[in-house]
Amino acid sequence: MPTMRFIEYRVADGLARLVISRAPHNVLDIETMREMNTALDECLDDDRVKLLLISGAGDKAFSAGVEVADHTPDKVEAMLGAFHGMFRRLWRLSVPTLAAVRGAALGGGMELAIACDMRVAAADARFAQPEIRLGVFPPVAAVLLPRLLPQARAMEMLLGGGSLGADDALRFGLVNRVFPVEGFDAAVDDFVAAFTKLSRAALVHTRKAIRVASEPDLDAALARAERVYLDELMASEDAREGLAAFLEKRKPVWRDR
Repeated sequence: MPTMRFIEYRVADGLARLVISRAPHNVLDIETMREMNTALDECLDDDRVKLLLISGAGDKAFSAGVEVADHTPDKVEAMLGAFHGMFRRLWRLSVPTLAAVRGAALGGGMELAIACDMRVAAADARFAQPEIRLGVFPPVAAVLLPRLLPQARAMEMLLGGGSLGADDALRFGLVNRVFPVEGFDAAVDDFVAAFTKLSRAALVHTRKAIRVASEPDLDAALARAERVYLDELMASEDAREGLAAFLEKRKPVWRDR
């Protein structure tokens, strides 16, 4: 695997660890997402892996989302290609996936967490989809969040840009466990050990049965949301205004069209 700047990937004792390491907030730019896809391709072909664990380096953020500068019209198709490539690879994996969230999981960072099969959170974790405040929407969250939260709560987060703390995320079933900040890594290791001691074949076939039985075609749903984003939303004046205002550090002036 080629040398990577922003992604750490290693496999040991049945566990693949993928760490987003782009200080200080692990923001996902196009290069970082391409590196992520390289690591996921490696994981797809590795029959040693029983579980994939995704985390963020440091204690500030799992990931604060996708680089806003990469949403501009000249970059948005390349950005979405790299970004949605991560999810399509995650869904093609045969082994279970787990996100370990400490600090902020915002925008695309939250989407990455909810695309995993399971999530554990530190007590300081915060989940939010603030894209609506920039005049855009998160396609992956639009597909996944209504499947994971009560419909009204999902609509509130997507349409209002609100957030969930760790305890509320646990109460609504968005995360499996909440662990104290102190000793979080050790608690995650204990959680993971319950899976890596099991049969890989049993894990693979059980995961496949769950997915076949419970989920319609995620790729097709994402493709439809992607076309709305690229063909309709990005043609709107407000999408361009919201992104420009963020990058220029000013308040957007909505034209409502």
